[in-house]
Amino acid sequence: MLEKTMRMNYLYDFYQMLLTDKQRSYMSLYYLDDYSLGEIAEEYEVSRQAVYDNIKRTEAMLEEYEVKLMLLKKFQKRQALLDQLKAGADERMLKIIKAIEELE
Repeated sequence: MLEKTMRMNYLYDFYQMLLTDKQRSYMSLYYLDDYSLGEIAEEYEVSRQAVYDNIKRTEAMLEEYEVKLMLLKKFQKRQALLDQLKAGADERMLKIIKAIEELE
């Protein structure tokens, strides 16, 4: 479950601007603020099932965006390559790597 939550948080970070305001709000409350479905339903005065359906549809949309755009996959690959560079880098190279990471 933690792995799915982390993945959804990353996907949300990358693709949130492609979502509607309501989708962003539900996902933010559910995944970032750890609200329950019932708490979100109460906040928006809708049924728990409506919140559940919206979140599930939004999760599927985020996964579709990732299949097409692969922003998370590319990010993870960059991180792995930077980690490899760090392992064999001298002090000068570490400064350059840090500068690259700050661009993210």
